Amino acid sequence: MHISDGVLPTSVAVGTYAVSLALAAWSARRIHPEDLPKIAVVTSAFFVASLVHVPLGPTSVHLILSGLVGIMLGNSAFVSVALGIVLHSLLFQFGGITAIGANAFLAGVPALTAGWLFHSLKGGSLTRHVIVGALAGGWGVFLAVGLLSLLLISGGEDFFGVALIALYAHIPVVVIESAVCAFTVSFLYKVKPQLLGVSTSSKAAE
Repeated sequence: MHISDGVLPTSVAVGTYAVSLALAAWSARRIHPEDLPKIAVVTSAFFVASLVHVPLGPTSVHLILSGLVGIMLGNSAFVSVALGIVLHSLLFQFGGITAIGANAFLAGVPALTAGWLFHSLKGGSLTRHVIVGALAGGWGVFLAVGLLSLLLISGGEDFFGVALIALYAHIPVVVIESAVCAFTVSFLYKVKPQLLGVSTSSKAAE
């Protein structure tokens, strides 16, 4: 899913860099010191999950975990994703240096919106948390692939076919990440509900 150097028009590459830097700064300002260990763990999970690529013609498929990052970190999700994207590019050449802004944007914005979706709709029973978690997980992939396709199309007609392949190829990923988020939310709700923003008193009142 990482966009390489030379794919995007200069205006798009520069514009997404500017937007991503602004969002990263906004996200970083919302980090609480006590959340740093959680951010480190979630960033590591995002970094590792995105390293496993399955080649598919001119593109590749891999887990994104934007939904899970958003669920776990809320407003701090963008800076976590951006850090993972920078490390992908510098250490493993996944995505180009000039496309770091675009890659952070297409993965970070879905993480933020998935987090807002989850924390707006969660509440009540375990079942509700699991269902909303699955929705947030699937939404994170769906929006990420949609943004990827739009960015690829901005590169010209030559990339229209690649954008379509990416859309179809990530349909199974939507299902997989929905299941991963549902399982993770279910597990955390039972053993550490505070990580989901659920107070123990609210959980005990069920």
